[in-house]
Amino acid sequence: MKAHYNRIVRDAEKNVERSLEIQNRNENSPWYGAFSQPDGVYQAKYAIYRISTMIAAYCNRDTKFYREEKIYERILLGLDYVERVQHENGLFDYVTCNFFSPPDTAFCVVKIIPHLQYLTARTDLTAEETVIRDRLRKIIHAGARGLLEGGFHTPNHRWAIASVLAICGKMFGEENLTRAAFAYLNEGIDCNGDGEYSERSAGNYNGVNNDAMLLLAEALDDPSYDQHVIRNLRLMLTYWEPDDSVFTANSTRFDKDLTVYPVSYYYEYLTVGVRYHIPEFIAMANHIFDIIEEKRLDAPDFLMELMNHPELIAFESEERGTPDQYHGFYRDSGIARVRRGRYTYTVMCGKSNFLYVHNGEIKLAVKIGGSFCEHRAFKAERMEEDENGFHLHQTMRGWYYLPFEEKPATSDWWKMDNASRKKKLGPDMDIDVTIRETAEGLDVEIRTSGVEGAPWRVELAFNGIKRISNEHMTMPINGDEVLVLRDSDFEVMNDTSSMRIGPAFGLHHFTEGKEDSEAKTPGAATVYLTDYTPFHHTISIRP
Repeated sequence: MKAHYNRIVRDAEKNVERSLEIQNRNENSPWYGAFSQPDGVYQAKYAIYRISTMIAAYCNRDTKFYREEKIYERILLGLDYVERVQHENGLFDYVTCNFFSPPDTAFCVVKIIPHLQYLTARTDLTAEETVIRDRLRKIIHAGARGLLEGGFHTPNHRWAIASVLAICGKMFGEENLTRAAFAYLNEGIDCNGDGEYSERSAGNYNGVNNDAMLLLAEALDDPSYDQHVIRNLRLMLTYWEPDDSVFTANSTRFDKDLTVYPVSYYYEYLTVGVRYHIPEFIAMANHIFDIIEEKRLDAPDFLMELMNHPELIAFESEERGTPDQYHGFYRDSGIARVRRGRYTYTVMCGKSNFLYVHNGEIKLAVKIGGSFCEHRAFKAERMEEDENGFHLHQTMRGWYYLPFEEKPATSDWWKMDNASRKKKLGPDMDIDVTIRETAEGLDVEIRTSGVEGAPWRVELAFNGIKRISNEHMTMPINGDEVLVLRDSDFEVMNDTSSMRIGPAFGLHHFTEGKEDSEAKTPGAATVYLTDYTPFHHTISIRP
């Protein structure tokens, strides 16, 4: 993809120019040679990411920095800093969180492995490039040996560590590194049949895991690791929203509910699409660059990866675009993703925001809130699909503690074995939700039973709207308003999109209190539809 490559080269040059500006050149500073993060913090990972782009630009004859002496000096200055902060055991700190950190060392090392591979494969290195190669080899080798100590926090850390150990075992011919990789791989890859990894992180850690799988396939000469990537990338084809952002509300990590565009998936879609002749993946790679151009985003930092695989630069295809019709029910993941041309909707099990509807720039999240014993919102325990649509169900169990039958050993409540108390059970509250497609949109049927007189509500949280109106009023929206609407349909809109919803119902005026349900969705304009249990309502949503 020559046009993509040219844009990546241009943005790499801009990245280098910025690095030159923010590199610490105070010889008396402990961070001499490092690069200031936007928050003013200096640390190894940020420095390595900056240096990696500088090295790629320095070694690439298509950049204006090709073999430029000033860049070479700055690269060495940065590498000096990296070597100073690398501990004797080879590990790096992630100073805002983890110290002597194997996973963060893996993330540091993996960024510069392609650079060492490139410089090792070349037979025409200059003396300066040889110096860079040897410095990288030292840092990477020490980091890989540090990983032998082990240790991680989250699921994706295992594969970052394992992939670095495996590729370094191959590069340095050290079997102990490869054996250490298999200690992690022995646990089995946590990518389910749907293609979903444990952390459900469509906005970030899917890409981290996919990159690790591709590296493992290369290091171990085992294409079975590519299959996890293929499954995930197929899943992700159903995770793009009409505005080209990624659906992130199902994530268990920091990217939950963030607006993320799929830039980081570019290299995965391109390399896997070409390797396995998957046209829809190649089309997505092209579409990602269309998104970059349209939204004026930075190109992904994959210059060195393309330098290692010039066949990807030469490859051309006019295929582009995302599916505008799909229907995916991922049972293992407890999520359904459906697109109907101009809008998508998402149904989720076990989440208080159980329904999302995305139309143009308008996003709607639907929640059923209230208080019942320890419960503060409806979170489906069961999700099924049949000819009527998606059915969600939860039974909320009511209970009360009973006195101990024998005098406890202490009168201190916090030291009592309260978990062993007998309980008085009941009543139970049942909530059933059915979501049906219609010719114009969705019908959401909500039925509560088992408890009488509890003031519950349906929360409709909107992002991206400018106005709301019904037969009685039209109201401008700034983004954090709260309304209780009592009757008739209403419409929300911005300059390009709208949704019509109704009928509204409002039998009590909700106010937040100490026994309230979950807090409203932050930053959203919120409409409450309120009633007393038991109730049965059907709400129509017309994008």
